[in-house]
Amino acid sequence: MTASPKRLISSGSPFEAEFAYSRAVVQGDWCFVAGTIGRDPETGLVPEGAEAQTRAALTVIGRALAEAGFGFGDVVRTVIHLPDPADHPAIGPALREAFGESRPANTTVCTPLLRPEWKIEIEVTAFRG
Repeated sequence: MTASPKRLISSGSPFEAEFAYSRAVVQGDWCFVAGTIGRDPETGLVPEGAEAQTRAALTVIGRALAEAGFGFGDVVRTVIHLPDPADHPAIGPALREAFGESRPANTTVCTPLLRPEWKIEIEVTAFRG
């Protein structure tokens, strides 16, 4: 059996070239989306607040999934990096809107991010089989 080719998806972020990674990688029926901060894809700015940043991150993730031929309903796992545990309640509404009843397995870890204005980073794994 021949392995399916790896397909790389880019969001155009300058970080991708600078740090040698892809926004998403598709391998067979799997799509792995890199950790995505809450930078608004239209303005390039990081909005204030965890909820707004969650929505911005999910917009970027949704575009990567769509380009790869997946959707939020295909996401089976999320990992959320949250520097401030007090922001945890604020991220729920955007996550519920994005994932609805598909409810992927999730791990949320409280960990510092590279810049103090970043309130969240989300990575997802999707499967369509």
